[in-house]
This record gives sequence, structure tokens and C-alpha cells, in this order.
Amino acid sequence: MGGSASLIPRDLLSEYQELTFLSKQEILLAYKRFSELLPKEEKENACSARVPKSQILMLPELRANPFQQRICHVFSTSEAEDDSMSFEDFLDMLSVFSDSATSDVKSYYAFRIFDFDNDGILDRKDLEQLVNCLTGQGEGSRLSSAEMEQLIQNILEESDIDKDGTINLAEFQHVVSRSPDFASSFKIVL
Repeated sequence: MGGSASLIPRDLLSEYQELTFLSKQEILLAYKRFSELLPKEEKENACSARVPKSQILMLPELRANPFQQRICHVFSTSEAEDDSMSFEDFLDMLSVFSDSATSDVKSYYAFRIFDFDNDGILDRKDLEQLVNCLTGQGEGSRLSSAEMEQLIQNILEESDIDKDGTINLAEFQHVVSRSPDFASSFKIVL
């Protein structure tokens, strides 16, 4: 029984390196962490197995993230729409959240994560859910209706360039480009 490297064919490992922002060592570590989430009988076939969302959410790197549910949803390619992840889904997620990913890639996925209704725009409902995720869901941490309305209005005034009452991807990426800390804070390190 070899190490992680023997369980990923060399040509596949090379392909993963070409298609992600991850190094060979990061891919092997990702494989090890992904395999640890699988039941014992599926560990040998980790490349073709799917990990349930409940297991992905147990990762310490995601456990405290207020967007953990959305992250699983955005990166899952499950046909059953259960937000389970394949190893390639897991790699895609880690690649986007790696230090090596470009700001454009990070902002594209941040936009998708914040687009709660998956309609391609951030509207008032998405912004309200975004603020609630960031401020916590407890009664004591919720903003009043007036505070929420004012905050959403401020966000739209700053971001809604075409003044249609929503934020599209280009507008979001424009705002993010002016935020130097965005790329360094949008990461997950295994």
C-alpha cells in the first residue's frame, strides 16, 4: 500500500495541476483530506466517490464559515442536487480558495456564493441574506429593518453602477477590484 501519490494516477495528477491553481503537494494533501471523509470501504476509490455535504461541512476549514452551505452548493456537481462533492469538486473549491487563484476567479465564485437564489444578480434579497450571514443569525445580532434597509441602500449606491437596483457580476468585480484585502481573505488553507 503506497502513499497518496500511488492512488492518483500520474497523468491525472498532472492534469489536476494544469487545471487548478494547486501544486502537486497541495493536490496530494487534498486527496488525503478528501479520503479521510470517506467510509473505509470507499477510500480506495476516492477519485470516483462522493462525500456527503454533511461530511464536507465537518472540515474545520469550513465549520466556522458563515457561507459553508452556499460554498458546498456552488462547488457541487451532484446530479442529485444534494450538494455532495466529488474529489474534483473538492479540488475546484480548494483551487478557487487558494492563494494562487486570481482575483477574477475568486470574485466570480464569491459572486456565485452570494447569489443565494442563483439568478445571476445580487438583488435586495441576496444582499439581506448576505448581511445576515455576516452578522450572525441570532436575535441579538440581527439588524433592525431600518438598519438593514440603510445598509442595502448604501451597498447599492456604492456598487450598482447602472442603477437598476441590482448588482451584476461586472459591478461586483469592479467593487472587489478596489478592495485590496479581498483576494487574501477569500481563502481556505488545508
